[in-house]
Amino acid sequence: MSKTFRKVLSAVTAIIMMSSSVTFPSVISAESTGVIFESEVEKISGVESWTSIYETQLPGYSGDGFAYLTNSNIEFEVEAPEEGLYEFDVRYAQILSAEGRLQTIVINGSEYSKVFAFSDKWQDTEFGKFRLKKGINKIALISKYGYAAFDTITVKKAEMPDLKATATAVPCDKKATKEVKGLMKYLYDIYGTGILSGQQTIYGGGHKINTTIRYDASADICIDGSGKKYSFNEADKDVADDGSKFVWKCTDENGQVYSYDSQNRNYNYCEYDRELKYLKETVGDMPAIQGFEFGANCPCYQWDAGIVERMSDWTNNKNGICTASWHINVPVTLADYTLGEPLDFSKTTYSEKCDFSPSKAMEKGTPENDYWQLCIKNLAEQLLKLQDAGVPVIFRPLHEADGNYSNGGVSWFWWGKEGPEVYNRLWRYLQTELQETYGIHNLIWEQNLYAWSDASAEWYSGEDCVDIVGYDKYNTQYNRHDGNTSGPNLDAESGIFWKLYDTVDGKKMVSMPENDTIPSLDNITIEKAGWLYFCPWYDEESTPKFLSGKEYQDIDELMKLYKSDYCITLSELPNDWKYYELSDSSEKYDYIPGDINGDKVINILDLVLLKNHFITTDSETTDAYDANGDGTINVLDLVILRKYLIGIDVILSYPEK
Repeated sequence: MSKTFRKVLSAVTAIIMMSSSVTFPSVISAESTGVIFESEVEKISGVESWTSIYETQLPGYSGDGFAYLTNSNIEFEVEAPEEGLYEFDVRYAQILSAEGRLQTIVINGSEYSKVFAFSDKWQDTEFGKFRLKKGINKIALISKYGYAAFDTITVKKAEMPDLKATATAVPCDKKATKEVKGLMKYLYDIYGTGILSGQQTIYGGGHKINTTIRYDASADICIDGSGKKYSFNEADKDVADDGSKFVWKCTDENGQVYSYDSQNRNYNYCEYDRELKYLKETVGDMPAIQGFEFGANCPCYQWDAGIVERMSDWTNNKNGICTASWHINVPVTLADYTLGEPLDFSKTTYSEKCDFSPSKAMEKGTPENDYWQLCIKNLAEQLLKLQDAGVPVIFRPLHEADGNYSNGGVSWFWWGKEGPEVYNRLWRYLQTELQETYGIHNLIWEQNLYAWSDASAEWYSGEDCVDIVGYDKYNTQYNRHDGNTSGPNLDAESGIFWKLYDTVDGKKMVSMPENDTIPSLDNITIEKAGWLYFCPWYDEESTPKFLSGKEYQDIDELMKLYKSDYCITLSELPNDWKYYELSDSSEKYDYIPGDINGDKVINILDLVLLKNHFITTDSETTDAYDANGDGTINVLDLVILRKYLIGIDVILSYPEK
């Protein structure tokens, strides 16, 4: 399956016309080579020319002066020969604020902002890459809260780098499982040429549905109205106030957990796959990636969402890719908490509004460290089960750490409230504990970053401990700049994508692990926003409806994207993505275990060929005949291949190197 960007924008010319906000009479320059065009801003009609900012001299400006955005704007027009992405560069100085100032550019009525760092000398910087329509585009640099000084403005056709040229398929964990290596290689292979569809699914107690399941104490079974029985552990038995025994949870064969409802002595279950069902009914397929949550693995507040069973089923039975976040709850008041004590949810939080110190969480002997260590232990127990089941996980812990911090506020979550230095140490501490103490190596480490300002880059923990960087897009109700005030925001956020690309020097793949509106196909491809995947947040019980609500999603655009060649759905994932190999990989296997005929698909034809091998003993074999990777070809390979084809949870393996 080959997914490619649609070609947009051949070699272009650009005609830039600069003038006042009233008339646009003159063409400043024009060429036919696609080279940079530049204007000294004081020459733009209607712009006030400055040579100093009050008592402060700024020598070194070009021409006769510069513009200082106090109460006047810099307005001009750009005539673009074709629709596409263009780079806006400026020469600026900003002496008002050491913390930086937010500067705004308006392009055809849509606003985009960037925090300009303090500089008492002229600096060249990219304001951003912005989409221009074919023909005349109205542009304005406006003062708003910025008050920066501008010397020159340059507009040129954006040069789009090859995303694969600098990104890597090698996981940061040197002991990564073969499944992680395979998934990383598959992600790298499609990166920049297609986008993986994803969907976050609910966790905790949401989407509750009553069932007819009851616990029959006389028979000691959980059973529904049709006679179907449900399993439970003896440890799950409890005693009611009247002395009668009951089971407070039971489980079906798919790992769905049913919890006891004390009101009617029946059971409720959380419909975790409601969003997946909606997509199947609406667009005809399910997403390639399902988003899960490890939040149950907190010492003070826990729920049982059957997380391991559901993730294993999604990967091993349905051939889907798993990603997971971790909302780690801590006690609101640590001094009032006894380690391991269950708490009402209202007495726990994952926000910054608590006295839990992330720096002390790494200091041995502190209550924070005791709690943090227990969190990690609880999580590791679940991850080991997934590792044993051959399930690789795109793991997104400590997410959105900088949140509003580098946008002039504070972090949204406790793990970011002491700033980037502490956060980066906490990230590495978690990674080291999971890998070295518990032997967890089935994780692809994904780190949430933002691009509010240049300071956002300080939250990046480093290429040696991060595999993917992600941006959470929520701009339908706020932070939108498309000129609308309501309805789905189909913006591809290409500026954010390329800002993150620059932040990591292109060395890491860039994703959208959470979003409200899914960007449109046209916006993604025209602007070459190479997001690795998108993943809308689940629908709340009442509101908001991030997936099914008309205020967030345009059904026609959703269907257009899902049915396009550019978008990869569950049915389009290759069967071998866990063991995917690239032709230029130094660790390349030139076969897939169990793919006897070498057609890249494992099916009944391969089983027949393998069976015939044992009938015709002199038949030639290949490495693919060794389906279980034990280094020998025998009847065990036939058994495991047969189990694989009928859906039993087994793993076709490469030999250990």
